[in-house]
Amino acid sequence: MSLVKKFATVASGTLMSRALGFGREMLMAAALGTGPVADAFNAAFQFPNTFRRLFAEGAFNAAFVPLFAKEIETHGTDGAKRFSEEVFGVLFSALLALTIAMELAMPLIVRYLVAPGFADIPGKFETTVRLATIMFPYLICMSLGAMMAGMLNSLRRYFAAAIAPAFLNIILISVLAYAWYHGLDAHDVGFGLSWGVLVAGIVQLAIVWVAVRHAGISIGFRRPKMTPNVKRLLILALPAAITGGITQINQLIGTAIASGQNSAVSSLAYADRIYQLPLGVVGVAVAIVLLPELSRALKSGNLIEAANLQNRSVEFTLFMTLPAAAALWVMSEPIVRLVYERGAFAANHSTPIVASILAIFGLGLPAFVLIKAFTPGYFAREDTRTPMIFAAISVGVNVATALTLFPSMGAPGIAVASAVAGWVNALMLLGMLIRRGHWGRDVPLLKRIPRLVLSAVVMAVALYFAQHYFAAKLGPGSPLVVKATTVLALVGGGAALYFIAAFGTGGADFGMIRRNVRRGSAKVAPPSE
Repeated sequence: MSLVKKFATVASGTLMSRALGFGREMLMAAALGTGPVADAFNAAFQFPNTFRRLFAEGAFNAAFVPLFAKEIETHGTDGAKRFSEEVFGVLFSALLALTIAMELAMPLIVRYLVAPGFADIPGKFETTVRLATIMFPYLICMSLGAMMAGMLNSLRRYFAAAIAPAFLNIILISVLAYAWYHGLDAHDVGFGLSWGVLVAGIVQLAIVWVAVRHAGISIGFRRPKMTPNVKRLLILALPAAITGGITQINQLIGTAIASGQNSAVSSLAYADRIYQLPLGVVGVAVAIVLLPELSRALKSGNLIEAANLQNRSVEFTLFMTLPAAAALWVMSEPIVRLVYERGAFAANHSTPIVASILAIFGLGLPAFVLIKAFTPGYFAREDTRTPMIFAAISVGVNVATALTLFPSMGAPGIAVASAVAGWVNALMLLGMLIRRGHWGRDVPLLKRIPRLVLSAVVMAVALYFAQHYFAAKLGPGSPLVVKATTVLALVGGGAALYFIAAFGTGGADFGMIRRNVRRGSAKVAPPSE
């Protein structure tokens, strides 16, 4: 299976999840707007979700996958099964202890870490604590599920792991539909969504557990024991967790700072949902597929294969994300108006703030996707320390910038800080890869990048004038069908213009497409001019 086909397999499942996420956020915006319950739920959910991405997705896609792949190569399925059971025993025990400790300390955690700005608001602080207490066990399910997803990715069975997250949105949409049908108030909706998150975690774990058994590996529970393999995993996992979850760390910091202003937490969450669509579909797919493929190439000593995998991945991510970033920057307000502006979501207050945040996130989108393309170059070589140092530096940049800008800009200042930190991290990762000789100089890629940027700029200028021409159809008073048709037409026309410009200027060519689609994982065709 070619690299792009593997990307497409993961991206299709991720796209379904993100599309359903749109539906979920649209219903949430209509039911809760940017009010106090929305702030409380988003702050409470951010906490277990951050831990999930730090110690589950980040750590296991970065540390577990290369070690699991090595076990398969050296000791076969039996060795991989033994290693998985050793890790499962330690992971489950640690997660259980962590969950108990966090549940008992939840009031202090919310007050001093998650949402310090809620502490003096009657009712809001208590609601956030109760919602976080309900949702935190979601971490256990998702961490174990992430381990099994890593196993499936190493076995080149991508779809079950990619499709499982969609069930979170399916269940939450069902909760919101039930709440709308029965006319529940905002408080009851918030609690219903929290219980839905916990149920979704159980369902997602069940899906990947069944898929792993179907792949021929049945995991049993072993008494927790610090074997050499487990020790090696932990040494790699801690810095990898911080590195892999850098975006989530910055979001958690942003949530804590934003809690000092009404509606800021939920405004950031709504904007984040939209920009997560291109980030998830392209960035997550590349990161999930590239790491095991790169690990295999390096383990077999095929450095040419490894270099080509990295270059083609960057080529693919830029080709897809530059137009998405330009569209989010130029068309943020029409998109937000279409997706969210109904019910409790106010046109005169909520839309401009969320739109400004989304536009700024768009400028950081290429950086966040490139981070996911660069970090496997370190993780596949079992170097998790260097990306962790760079991640720590970018967190410092994020905190300093956010604290500087938030008093004057509000929530958009937090978005600026996040985008700046993303670019700082991406450039440091690339610079060190080049310095170490782990990034092969690729002349076709260097020629294509400025041409792709130019093509995205041409598209952005055209969209800017087009949306002003169709302002009446995109405005608050326009019917939903008219707004949707106009936005889709503009997006479709912009995409067509981008592809024409990209192919016309040489930023992309059909040889590039054929090479990425047809190439097998065992052999890489040389890049063409």
